[in-house]
Amino acid sequence: MRAVLIVNPNATSTTAAGRDLLAHALESRVDLSVVHTDHRGHAIEIAEAARNDGTDVIIVHGGDGTVNEVVNGLLGRPGRELPETMPAVAVVPGGSANVFARALGISPDPIVATNQLVDLLSARRNGAAWREIGLMDCGERWAVFTAGMGVDGDVVAAVEAQRAKGRKVTPGRYIRVAVREMLSSARNEPLMTLELPGQPPQSGVYFAFISNSSPWTYANTRPVWTNPDTTFETGLGVFAITSMNVWRNLMLVRRMLSKKPVIKAKHLIRHDDVAWVRVTATEPVASQIDGDFLGLRAEMTFRVVPGALCVVAPPAAKGADQQ
Repeated sequence: MRAVLIVNPNATSTTAAGRDLLAHALESRVDLSVVHTDHRGHAIEIAEAARNDGTDVIIVHGGDGTVNEVVNGLLGRPGRELPETMPAVAVVPGGSANVFARALGISPDPIVATNQLVDLLSARRNGAAWREIGLMDCGERWAVFTAGMGVDGDVVAAVEAQRAKGRKVTPGRYIRVAVREMLSSARNEPLMTLELPGQPPQSGVYFAFISNSSPWTYANTRPVWTNPDTTFETGLGVFAITSMNVWRNLMLVRRMLSKKPVIKAKHLIRHDDVAWVRVTATEPVASQIDGDFLGLRAEMTFRVVPGALCVVAPPAAKGADQQ
């Protein structure tokens, strides 16, 4: 079995010792090549080359941004016919949140995740099948777990600005930025309208999250839920707000952090298992894909593409049972 290990040495929680341990654990089990990323978009280039040279598995040791680049390198621009054969993708977390890996049932601890990967590769040799998951076609690129327009995009842009200044991005810093951006947007007018299959357009939307899995993100070790029943094997989850009232949203956040989440509110538009959602805005708003700031967009359409990617991961869990 041929494998490429893509390492992002700048990811938040990667260390030289951890990278060496991972490579050593894999070398006796696969024909391994190790490549370190050294610029934005490098993982896209590596994944494209691996797809074309017959590699069986791409192992990502980095954060969600590196995973997103690998997936986009493998699949190419959305709207094109998917490649007939592609490497499977495995993840050993190395970022600050690692939402994609954790949603797949991969431990956020790199050592534990390495042991999981070794076991899964061994199972493959004994005839186990790869797990197939759906992805989100966002028009200009693929998302593996989430996309957002409005305040969500503003938060990602603000966090990236702090990262550019050399500040370490932690879940705590992300939460502080999110609270600040929410409060600063409280007096703004809603700019967005949602369109969903078989429903009239819904206007008056301040921000929208589109999910491909659950949970939406993590606050340190605690999962944050928007659409608990959304998984990689279902349609998309939609979570949108029509009020910026601080008290209402604090109550909603409390529900989102619950161990047994029941996500309901009068100012919440929430749908599960939808095939597509279109978001339009009267003026361009901040947008993000998988925690990466995309820029300002006045319109985006998100579509589910079932079974688009093979992953090296445990069997699927059910929504909020996935911790």
